[in-house]
Amino acid sequence: MAALLYASRMAGSAYDIVLVASNDPDAEGLKLAAGEGIATFARPHRGMERADHDAIMEQAATDAGAQCIILAGYMRILTPEFVERWAGRLINIHPSLLPKYRGLDTHSRALGAGDKTAGATVHLVTAELDAGEILGQAQVAILPGDTEASLSARVRLAEHQLYPRVVNAYLKRPYDPSYLLDQVRLRALALPEAQERDSHGSPGWRTGGKSGRYFAYFSQQHHGEPHIALLAKTSGQDELAELIDRDPAAFFRPAYYGASDWVGLILNRPGLDWAQVNYWLERSWRMAAPRRLTSLHDADMLEAGLLDPDLPDAGDQF
Repeated sequence: MAALLYASRMAGSAYDIVLVASNDPDAEGLKLAAGEGIATFARPHRGMERADHDAIMEQAATDAGAQCIILAGYMRILTPEFVERWAGRLINIHPSLLPKYRGLDTHSRALGAGDKTAGATVHLVTAELDAGEILGQAQVAILPGDTEASLSARVRLAEHQLYPRVVNAYLKRPYDPSYLLDQVRLRALALPEAQERDSHGSPGWRTGGKSGRYFAYFSQQHHGEPHIALLAKTSGQDELAELIDRDPAAFFRPAYYGASDWVGLILNRPGLDWAQVNYWLERSWRMAAPRRLTSLHDADMLEAGLLDPDLPDAGDQF
């Protein structure tokens, strides 16, 4: 927690700490945080149902305006409902190289197995213990004569370097052009006969072979625009204008492509829903792909149970 706190005050930090909370009123971290002017909260869990205690801790975080919860030595298993509500916004550090040695006694287990390396893992929290997406790891060599105490001390040094760096990178990820492009590319190329090809200096994707039509572009502040965006085809100027009027925080008229009925879906914004990105990619792909591809794609999706038989047409809107 101290490493996270001091890193938050360095130039380029993607986060501020609004609250340090604990189930132990005597935790040293609370004293350190209070001395540094950070708000604190403590509520012992003894005698309380787990869900009730979780609700009190969650309310304290919400009241403080927290958008993410970073666990640092919080030795309580959270209820699945709590974890679900904070999915993607709940981060933990674990003293092993996951997926090895989930749970407790990680150092003794690594020593007992004769491992040559130990380490730490930063991961997203899921209902399954220590099984969420791995965001970063640091390896620590196991030395001859190491004890659980000596290994633990070195792993903790690695944790102090790893945790702030990984948290910072993760919280910046929604605004990182490389990350956003990778996510769009992954989804675009999953569509039938999709190929990537630059167009006017921007990555683009087309379908239907060499003479196929473009169905999406990736725009990184193109022509002086402030947005990182997916450009997708609409049904026409009326729909384009309606989308922008209805939700200007999500849609815009691209300077270079707007006259041709393309809409910009802003990616570098809080709360981006990747299901919405998937929708516009597939819908735009349908407008560009030959019927032989859309028919085959629909048949495959129906067989897999992934498509409603009452498929929306190109005029339907997300």
